[in-house]
Amino acid sequence: MTPRRHILSRIAAAVATVTALALPAEAQEFEKNIMTGGPSGTYIQFGRDVSAVAAECGLTLNVVESAGSLENFLAVRKRRFTQFGIVQSDVLEYLQTYASDDPDIARAIAGVRIMYPLYNEEVHVLATREVEGLQDLSGRRVAVGVEDSGTFLTASLILDLVGAEPAERVTIGPDASLEALLAGEIDAFFYVAGAPTALFQNPQIDGERFHLLPISDPTLQAVYVPATIPAGAYPFQDEAIDIVAVKAVLMTYEYNPRRNPYHRASCEAVADISHLILTRFDRLRGNGHPKWQQVDLNDLPPGWEVGDCVNDGLATDYVLQCGDEPTRAPSIESQANDAYRTQICATIGC
Repeated sequence: MTPRRHILSRIAAAVATVTALALPAEAQEFEKNIMTGGPSGTYIQFGRDVSAVAAECGLTLNVVESAGSLENFLAVRKRRFTQFGIVQSDVLEYLQTYASDDPDIARAIAGVRIMYPLYNEEVHVLATREVEGLQDLSGRRVAVGVEDSGTFLTASLILDLVGAEPAERVTIGPDASLEALLAGEIDAFFYVAGAPTALFQNPQIDGERFHLLPISDPTLQAVYVPATIPAGAYPFQDEAIDIVAVKAVLMTYEYNPRRNPYHRASCEAVADISHLILTRFDRLRGNGHPKWQQVDLNDLPPGWEVGDCVNDGLATDYVLQCGDEPTRAPSIESQANDAYRTQICATIGC
């Protein structure tokens, strides 16, 4: 099965398993989960940061480790009590591209909603010096990340878009990929991570033998965010290199509060968390992961809708009690937050 069909078949299977869930009969807090990533990654720290501000308001948001973007997308579609997932925006773009050819994919896309844009992650492709560009990956041994990870999805999409066909696609993680490259077992590997990333600080990476591939293909520059890794970002890199980056987004599902109690409670949970991120954005930037400094709440991916439940939490009359201090949207002083609310209202109405 090709990587494209692998991804689309996973989505189709997820859609087929979606069912209505009932709430427990006994009175208790409605369960809320956010799908993130590996234990040492940025996604899981972002999830923990949001969970921490939720806890200040008496809300429990469980942070769930995962393989990455595809697993997170699938979980929001089918996993019990899972309302949130961090997903790379190119995954959504990939699915949107092929939705017209597959009714199941179209149904899945119809239910996906953007909650907030997050930060950009640079696409690194470390290769031997014999590999000069992405087209040269044809006929080579290339590590593309663990299946269901963001790296796997981005690598699959990039190889598809540039028409490169490796002789072997090795599905291993970044640490194993670097070991395999140094040992001569592969010719290149993909790794999507915020630059500079610790993996490439390894002194064993000899600049005479290895280099980062430039990514300047016009198609990729249109699909992704053009970016540059500056000279000296890594010990082996003497010159700046043009590459592309992919935006991570917080996604949710379009719950219909009139459908059943589960949808109603999930919609309330989405509104609560949406409201908290907006009203406590400055706190997240000050106390959370450093990547919060790069979050632009205005930078919504084109072509994707913001959910009605998200919009509920942005309403100026929405109030959430946090200890002795209620949170109110009108009290926000951040111009970015105000602009984000205005942009959403202009799109779907407030």
